[in-house]
Amino acid sequence: MTGAHTDGHGEHDHTHAHDDHDHTHDHEHPHDHDDDHAGHGHSHDHDHKHNHSHPHGGVRGFLYDLFVPHTHDAADSVDDALEASKAGVTAVKVSMFILLGTTLLQLILVWVTGSVALLADTIHNFADALTAVPLWIAFVLGRRLATRRYTFGFGRAEDLAGLFIIFVVALSAVVAGWEAIDRFIHPQPVQNAWWLIAAGLIGFAGNELVAVYRIRVGRKIGSAALVADGVHARLDGITSLSVVLGAIGVLLGFPIADPIIGLLISISILVLLWGTVKSVGARLMDAVDPELLDRVEHRLEHTKGVTGVRSVKLRWAGHRLLGSAIITTDAQTLHDAAHVAEHASEHVRTDLRNLDDFVVTPTPADH
Repeated sequence: MTGAHTDGHGEHDHTHAHDDHDHTHDHEHPHDHDDDHAGHGHSHDHDHKHNHSHPHGGVRGFLYDLFVPHTHDAADSVDDALEASKAGVTAVKVSMFILLGTTLLQLILVWVTGSVALLADTIHNFADALTAVPLWIAFVLGRRLATRRYTFGFGRAEDLAGLFIIFVVALSAVVAGWEAIDRFIHPQPVQNAWWLIAAGLIGFAGNELVAVYRIRVGRKIGSAALVADGVHARLDGITSLSVVLGAIGVLLGFPIADPIIGLLISISILVLLWGTVKSVGARLMDAVDPELLDRVEHRLEHTKGVTGVRSVKLRWAGHRLLGSAIITTDAQTLHDAAHVAEHASEHVRTDLRNLDDFVVTPTPADH
């Protein structure tokens, strides 16, 4: 038996092209597209138990959710690939211009105050705006159709953009730390501390606005790279608040507070970056949330004619999912088994709306 798959959206086109010959399936019997539980004894209302490793509750859980947003791999994301890519491009463009405006305002205030902590924050904000460029390119590339060389399409460009984001964030932390250390060696007075406080608040507001926007859209379309960039912006917002603390220290008569805060900003960026490294790295290693497999298996098991599920595989290509499954069926003919596989594939894609391709291969129950 060969694998069968459907387009997963309402009307079926049962004409399959194989190499140089076409053949059609003439359906002489109706198929019920609803989940038929007869003979299975399954209840469609199910409660999966998931053992997630991330902490919940308390300060630790709050900080984890703040800097490592948990999305369950965005299985309920936008189901149209082109719509998802457009949403990603829009998010990247809007957030980039917001951050460039924030950076420009802060750069002016760096010249007014001479603060190395504000300089570190400004460098980081500019780096965050810069990371929008590869993401923009990645979303545009992701729209391209698969080719004979890139048979899975170009969705992985997003994951490469995620790696670039990590590199830029790490580099900005090193540059900011270097400037802070240099200020320890060659101290300079900080002027207009109240302007410094204003600059820190501007930086926080701009970055948090961008962070909320990027993370929300990233979750919606299932883009780990966009969520990572949103976390990056949130980190920038926290560093901007640190600038405010440095300014307060200067007002209280501790000028050394400015380079200390600048150095702490650099260290905190590197520490908090680890969550983003793990998220993007997991995508590159084809990691998926086990809950997705549970949902796929549940939909397969609740398809009429399916007697068991032998294996399920899923992988991400950018913000879109690809997968396959092997099922057992009590169908008596190859024709009927193909229909069972088609219906099983459709049921799965109804549940996971950003699943672009899902091939189900039927095997005899007594195989």
